Amino acid sequence: EGKTVLDLGCGTGKLTRLLQDKGYDMIGVDVSGEMLGFAMEKNLDGRILYLQQDMRSFELYGTVGAVVSICDAMNYLTEYDDLVQVLTLVNNYLDPRGIFIFDFNTEYKYREILGDRVIAEERDECSFIWDNYYNEQDKINEYELTLFVQSKEDPELYRKYQEGHYQRAYTLEKIKTLIEKAGLRYIAAYDAYTKKAPMYTSGRIC
Repeated sequence: EGKTVLDLGCGTGKLTRLLQDKGYDMIGVDVSGEMLGFAMEKNLDGRILYLQQDMRSFELYGTVGAVVSICDAMNYLTEYDDLVQVLTLVNNYLDPRGIFIFDFNTEYKYREILGDRVIAEERDECSFIWDNYYNEQDKINEYELTLFVQSKEDPELYRKYQEGHYQRAYTLEKIKTLIEKAGLRYIAAYDAYTKKAPMYTSGRIC
């Protein structure tokens, strides 16, 4: 209660705004200026502080009561040292007994669910083609995302965007080791957004 919360890798700020609505003072950090541009458009009262920073070297003006990081932001840290660096920074900026809540995609998801597949989905305002490749030896998941986004000015016009993404598969055991290496204390893990224990078939762990 009365604590500031950091949304690390906040993207367009959807979670940041939801937590602000719950009464928290929010800070959002993301490396993408484009994502933060969308976030700022909806920050009408200016109460959320958005910072464009790399999570591997982020700086705050003081400590926070909690840090949250969702939508597999941790998987984008493809080097173990980078993940330890982020965890160490989180530890430095947390109040005593502060909490870090984050999620990550599992190796099972990359290997069994995404694998070497092409996923396509057609929607009214935006359609996409997701071309996925998982290197089981390196535990790196690579996907090319092609988006077709409807123009606001002309509903008959769709603009094409392409993105390349790289993520590393982590196991819960490895995450626990890195947490302790960074000086944090592991408390609990859950199967996705449930209160169930992680399973072999968990695609996401919180």
